[in-house]
Order: sequence, then structure tokens, then C-alpha cells
Amino acid sequence: MLFTACAPDPLAEQYRAGSGKNYIAGDGTVTEIAPGDRSATVEFSATVESGEDVRSLDFAGDVMVLNFWYAGCAPCRAEAPDLQALWEKYQAENVQFLGVNIRDQVGTAKAFSQSYGVTYPSVIDVNTGAVQLAFSGSVAPNAVPTTLVLDRQGRIASRILGRIPAPSVLDSLIRTALEEQPQQ
Repeated sequence: MLFTACAPDPLAEQYRAGSGKNYIAGDGTVTEIAPGDRSATVEFSATVESGEDVRSLDFAGDVMVLNFWYAGCAPCRAEAPDLQALWEKYQAENVQFLGVNIRDQVGTAKAFSQSYGVTYPSVIDVNTGAVQLAFSGSVAPNAVPTTLVLDRQGRIASRILGRIPAPSVLDSLIRTALEEQPQQ
């Protein structure tokens, strides 16, 4: 007779617990993907809170940081200043930041940005889920918040599942993606 067991899954355990907090929090786990192991370029199009349309192609050639969030998420509020500080640090270095608000409408997203001093744009993804679906492959944003770093070719280079453990962690992931030589 063969017995098998599964390792505990903290995300599934949070879901089953029914705590009422209305989100599944990651634990800050960092996943890095070697350039040769990255999947294809991720393509998406969406609308940011200002009403402008954005496409992944708009960011071609730049490193991109995507942060999946919503206003009622406590870890999202806690990491907002760190994300803003890194956005300010890297603005002149071909690094783009884009929030992906998964639950709120425009007014709530704008109020959050104003309250927390966030100046980079956020997609309002609640109505279509288009950006979430574009990333639903092997390194999906399975918790809120989730932060993805895309390389210059638009491929997922790294993921932080949950709140950024420390600004230096995301800083290092951005720097690594910036220093990579684009593949031909």
C-alpha cells in the first residue's frame, strides 16, 4: 500500500480558514526565474485610473514592475510607500511601475493613490480581469499583494508573493533585471 501526502499550502489554508479578511495574503516568498527558463512575453491591454489605455507593448525595452493590489488590503497599504520610493529611484533608469487594482473602481483607486502618495498609474482590472488573466500562467499573482518584475522583453523575471519583505529585496530584483543583457 502506498500513502502520499501533500505539503501544507498556506494559501489554501487561509482560504479554508474563512477569516473574513477578504484576501489571501502571501508570505513574501520570492521566486526568481533564470533568463533561459522564462516563459514567453506577457501581453496585455487595459485602462488606467486616468482613463488612458495602456498596452504591454508601451513598455517594450524597459524593466517593468507590476503590483497587484486593492485599497482594502492591509499589506498593500503597508508596502505602498516602499513601492513609491523605488518608483522615484528608478524613474530615470528605464524602469516602469504599474499598479493593477483587482477590486476597486476608479474613485477608490485614486483616493488610495492620493492618501499614500502613489504617483505611478494603476490599471483598474476589476471589471475585466484582463491583466490578471494575462499573468495566470505558471508564475501567477496568486495572492494580494503580488509584485512581478518583468525583464526588458516583457517576460516574468521574478515574483514576490505577498507584501515586499523589505525594499532592498525588490530593489535587488529590479537591479538584476536592469543588468541583464537582452536575448537576441
